[in-house]
Amino acid sequence: MSNRKSKIRELELLAPAANVAIAREAILHGADAVYIGASSHGARKSASNSVEDIAELVKFAHQYHAKVYVTVNTLVYDKEITNVKNLIRQLYLVGVDALIVQDMGVLRMDIPPIELHASTQCDTRDVDKARFLEKTGFSQIVLARELSLEEIQAICDAVTVPVECFIHGALCVSYSGRCRASQMETGRSANRGECSQLCRLPYTLTDADGKVLVKDKYLLSLRDFNASAQLAQLVEAGVSSFKIEGRLKDAGYVKNITAYYRALLDSIIAANPDKYKRSSYGKSEISFIPDPNKSFNRGFTSYFLEGRRQKPMTSFYTPKSFGEVIEDIRELKNGDGISFINEAGEYEGVRINRVENGRLIGAKPFRLPKNCQIYRTYNREWQNEMERDTAVRKIAVDIEINDNSVTASDERGVRVTIPLDTDKFEAQKVMDPMRTFAKLGNTIYILRNFENNLDPKIFIPASQLTEIRRKLIAELDRANETTYPYHYRRQEDKEYKYLKETLEAEDNVANRLAEEFYKEHGALTEWKAIEVSENPKDETEVMTTRYCLRRELGMCKKEKNGSKAYKDAREPFYIQSGPTRFRLQFDCASCEMRVISPNRK
Repeated sequence: MSNRKSKIRELELLAPAANVAIAREAILHGADAVYIGASSHGARKSASNSVEDIAELVKFAHQYHAKVYVTVNTLVYDKEITNVKNLIRQLYLVGVDALIVQDMGVLRMDIPPIELHASTQCDTRDVDKARFLEKTGFSQIVLARELSLEEIQAICDAVTVPVECFIHGALCVSYSGRCRASQMETGRSANRGECSQLCRLPYTLTDADGKVLVKDKYLLSLRDFNASAQLAQLVEAGVSSFKIEGRLKDAGYVKNITAYYRALLDSIIAANPDKYKRSSYGKSEISFIPDPNKSFNRGFTSYFLEGRRQKPMTSFYTPKSFGEVIEDIRELKNGDGISFINEAGEYEGVRINRVENGRLIGAKPFRLPKNCQIYRTYNREWQNEMERDTAVRKIAVDIEINDNSVTASDERGVRVTIPLDTDKFEAQKVMDPMRTFAKLGNTIYILRNFENNLDPKIFIPASQLTEIRRKLIAELDRANETTYPYHYRRQEDKEYKYLKETLEAEDNVANRLAEEFYKEHGALTEWKAIEVSENPKDETEVMTTRYCLRRELGMCKKEKNGSKAYKDAREPFYIQSGPTRFRLQFDCASCEMRVISPNRK
């Protein structure tokens, strides 16, 4: 049975958080769930958080039935198994909803039955891999970012668990979990949260004869992903969780992008109330108009969602933000930052001290080429707005009062009743208790309906009604906390066989428990993960990518009307940045490019 064929499917907007403060902002601006790193073993080592801080976040998020997912999605070494096991137990005890994991050794640890999600680092690109992850106990599967809408739908149709897809943010040029460039060149493993981002360096491309084809350009630096135009198609394809990349981004970025996609998803749900609903509760009131162009971006691409039609995919001139396109310099304000491509064909940025008489006066001298495109990389007014409180999120509540009790029921389905334990006097004038119960401004609630069934002859002092209101809200909070719907780890089918019988280095077996897991599922380890391998191969495939530099430069052998500038270029091609040199291998049958590194050990 396909997950997308259920009667009403919950749609989840999943936002990133470097820390608890940013996670709170994501939730206030409409996120249904957030993902955040713990104290260790998250794929962004610089974005770690204590269990105590995560416990506070859980308490805040669960008020809205928003979920907290914690990333424990790096490879685990044998000597770390006990520490990781203890960390997972602590996260379970503080109420974390799920762990996002890559290392299959986690499934053989003695841990509580916490729900597990398969990280994008698992490199799930086809139906067979998705089915295997479902059968082995994962409750949500994060797909690779390189897939087309058709490939995504095929996977959604094949599994019963929710499928999660990225919809916005930075792109890794390699298939996630299969990039070993950083490990080979710098000793910093991307699979350990320490990626040195070699893909964001400038490279010179040469052919077999040493001829320079492209000099000092960012040949592997992809533009940022933006699937907003395909969001409705992703929903229809069966995706249930929509993930924003950015656990290293600041609060302003997370606020803006979360609010932007919240509005888009809400419009899809509103148009199809019989098919979709939100996975959390509460309406966010936003004080600004969301615009992804105003946040960090390298230019946008929908990548492979619509096949190979999208070009360009790269930002050849810079790995930095281009920001928003400026059509008229009168849009710029004092203190803004701009960027442009200068006469040397290089990215250049400058802060604007003032704008006067149609001229831009910079903090340093600069020259704009004739008819060049200007981008605003820093918007001072926007930044000031983002530093303010820009959202509130309220749960709608109905309150009913009668002579003996007061009842509150809210949109989460929580309902409580407390006795009307107050003094009651004979009324000298008509009392309006709604005025007291509507004063919910310092809570997460907003009054939706009020039903007054009090005897009109009764008068109750406002101070006592206020105390009843406080008790009612406290009971509502307590009831929500005790009835919050947790989900638990799925049962593993230990008889289900893995896709292949022999595991290579790219399968990332880094500990004895992962090796045991795969062995039980019919696969033996021939090569362990490169991070723990003692005998590396003579050459290592450090990246495998659907992005093809030949195609990006107009040299695709399958496309007509290729660039004549490279007609005499002979393979193999090489890219080099400083001492780092890779050989490129083009697998035209699979439409993949492989980046090869010689063994430097």
